[in-house]
Amino acid sequence: MEKKELLYEGKAKKVFTTDDPEVLIVSYKDDATAFNGLKKGTIEGKSAINNQMSNNLMKLLETKGVPTHLIEELNERETAVRRVSIVPLEVIVRNVAAGSLSKRLGLPEGTMMKRTVLEYCYKNDDLGDPMVNEYHIYAMDLATEQELADIAKMAFTVNDVLRNYLKDLNIDLIDFKIEFGRTSDGTVILADEISPDTCRFWDSSTGEKLDKDRFRRDMGGVEDAYQEVFKRLMGH
Repeated sequence: MEKKELLYEGKAKKVFTTDDPEVLIVSYKDDATAFNGLKKGTIEGKSAINNQMSNNLMKLLETKGVPTHLIEELNERETAVRRVSIVPLEVIVRNVAAGSLSKRLGLPEGTMMKRTVLEYCYKNDDLGDPMVNEYHIYAMDLATEQELADIAKMAFTVNDVLRNYLKDLNIDLIDFKIEFGRTSDGTVILADEISPDTCRFWDSSTGEKLDKDRFRRDMGGVEDAYQEVFKRLMGH
């Protein structure tokens, strides 16, 4: 497989075409952003951690019936993935009140939700990724009813699998953001990444934050937090 031209560069990754039109190469970066790119910095070693951690969790989800874009890990920072057309939705699953949910609803951070919350945001940086509901999604033709039903089902499966898996590592899965894409035949599969950039991980015993909130909130110890999650995950 030959890496060819740069197709896209995002906040955390570069995506390259290959000699196979159905395969892309994702190259992770140490760059860190928050608040839709308003805050920028670097988290040393993040690229290798997020790449390997995401691949590890994608493999786990594949065994539980969730189709993903993962093909193979090429090196510690690069992975070959199936080419998809991203569904322009951020799919957010929340088990515990934190972040923007706490601010919007006035719930103290750490409040356990009586049931898992599923949210959608329209992927559009210029608009600040506004929250949308099913009616907006159908009205804007972002996804069909069947696609959204499949996405919701997969999102809840991801939540159940990861919560149980991480609990054994003494990590609570507070919330997470995932994205989905359509393959060339129209199948919707899990894409993007699962990492401390896209999930809130709290230590089950101490409540210590082990994710990008340490960068967002200038808490310090960002690299140590990423390394700690990586150590627990890869040593399991």
